[in-house]
Amino acid sequence: MSPASDHDAVFVARRRFFDEGRSVSGIIAAPILRSWERCAGQGLDVSRSPSLEPPTAYELRELQERHARLSRLARPELDALQGDARLTGSVVVLTDTAGVLLDMVGDAAFAGRAAEVALRPGVSWNEAATGTNAIGTALVERQPIVVHGAEHFFEHHRILACAAAPLIDPRGNIAGALDMTGPAAIRHVHALGLMRLAAEQIEHRFFSEGFEHCTMLRFHADRALVGTPREGVLAFADGVLVGANRRGLDLLKLDWSAIDRARLATLLPGIRPSDQIQPLRGPEGSRLYGRLRDAPRRPSRGGAATAAIAPPKGEIEPILGEEMLASLSRAVRLVNAGIPLLLLGETGSGKDVFARRVHAESDRHAKPFVPVNCAALPQGLIESELFGYEAGAFTGARRQGAPGLLRQADGGVLFLDEIGDMPLSLQSRLLRVLQDKQVSPLGGGKPVPVDFALICATHQSLSTLLAAGAFRQDLYFRIAQYVVERPPVRHHPDRLALVRRLWRQLGGETAGVELSDEVERLLAAYEWPGNFRQLVGTLRALMVLGEPGQPVDVSALPSEIRAAAPACEIVFSAPPPTSLAEQTRSALQAALDASDGNVSRAARRLGIDRSTYYRRLLKEKDRGL
Repeated sequence: MSPASDHDAVFVARRRFFDEGRSVSGIIAAPILRSWERCAGQGLDVSRSPSLEPPTAYELRELQERHARLSRLARPELDALQGDARLTGSVVVLTDTAGVLLDMVGDAAFAGRAAEVALRPGVSWNEAATGTNAIGTALVERQPIVVHGAEHFFEHHRILACAAAPLIDPRGNIAGALDMTGPAAIRHVHALGLMRLAAEQIEHRFFSEGFEHCTMLRFHADRALVGTPREGVLAFADGVLVGANRRGLDLLKLDWSAIDRARLATLLPGIRPSDQIQPLRGPEGSRLYGRLRDAPRRPSRGGAATAAIAPPKGEIEPILGEEMLASLSRAVRLVNAGIPLLLLGETGSGKDVFARRVHAESDRHAKPFVPVNCAALPQGLIESELFGYEAGAFTGARRQGAPGLLRQADGGVLFLDEIGDMPLSLQSRLLRVLQDKQVSPLGGGKPVPVDFALICATHQSLSTLLAAGAFRQDLYFRIAQYVVERPPVRHHPDRLALVRRLWRQLGGETAGVELSDEVERLLAAYEWPGNFRQLVGTLRALMVLGEPGQPVDVSALPSEIRAAAPACEIVFSAPPPTSLAEQTRSALQAALDASDGNVSRAARRLGIDRSTYYRRLLKEKDRGL
């Protein structure tokens, strides 16, 4: 972790580094210097403040819904830290993998000051956007770090004192970050320790979901700490290590490269499942204590009436009609045969859940499902995150290297979401992996064979990207050997039935909360630009606002749904566009209308960049938009 640099030394270092271009090694903390070097190398101008545009209310809600699981698992720590933050005039924030703020609690007065420098939910604080700061630098360095006052790259951020710890998931991937930020005039000597402890507790809670069919080892060198958040945790599937926390790896002197390779029988010979804590012999004869609980028996997968695989806890699965169930069946057969799938559909239409269903029903169900959001990987780290790297491959690399996400998917399913956002430079490397079935890590390491089924997804028009030269044609034909389209909610044949069924799935009827006829009518008539994600989020909000025994009133609906009410009946009764050109024209105009004529916002609503939106808008106007 980063020790705080001496106050006077920081100003000397800034003058030498930024004004004179001289070396400052040894004057400030090494992680801070590495971050300054990265930021300068990316062309950031220290004399200018970063331009950070806050998201719209809709974009923020969509972001928070997308990371609902992380927010839920971190909520106990945020609640516990809220008191400490208020006492010290600070705020505590939770971010996603790209450093985008998801939640903030603490001192309201300081939160107002922090908002002046864009420290607010929905804004990205990764290094590429905001320079050296505790959140972005902790994500790059993969270690807890303090960034105080003038250690920040941009002078505008000198008012802040920040301490952040990255959150590492059981597969060794960055899941987000937890940060405490306060005024730089106060030394928050306890902040880093609080963040480290809270991060450890959140990482421990990661194992509460998704490992129900694993053999679990919980252990520690101190018998009294077994069963607490301080324990080491290892998860095994068929005797192979598939998940761990950092303490568990440290206790057995392992690193993340052990995932999908190390075997329980080799690590701890002779260990047997038991509900009792038992003594264990660790590396070099060290004494450990632990409890090994065997995996529950997996239900039979045979027979014609195989039960539907449930989506990840906390998510509602988009309803599959007969046509989509047939597509699911075909997709499973194709994955079993090693044929890549491409899922097309708007944001929120359930592509991720469909991919998980395919994995769960395939022959690879016992092996990892590794989702990769190509649009969310931190800029500058995409290549190392995907392909892995050897020890010392670049400044800030982990000493033991890292296997990368492609190798983590070995034997299972790799899901490349938003494949259209993958940089062109990496598309050629991915194509080589798919052709050769081996990965070459950064730093010149020996190629490693990999075997995974590939599912890709995008909400973008790949044909448009192909025409613009932004997507490789050879890669497209490699990944699009079978295409499945997820229809948007507005094309659902019976939206009223859909709303009622989702309400039942969410537990509205069980809770005794019901929707009024008028509310149901408006929900069924609304266009739902955010699709299932937006619809489910709205229904959850109505459940919270509703009172048992009383119908939920129209006044509880979000303002955008109430505002659309006069036009709803016309939209609801109209047939969907009959051609791709009509759909394109309709989507472009609808996004522009919903954004009050603001092209930048309209482009963000559609998930494309501003220049692409302009090109399509001009093209459709020529056709008579």
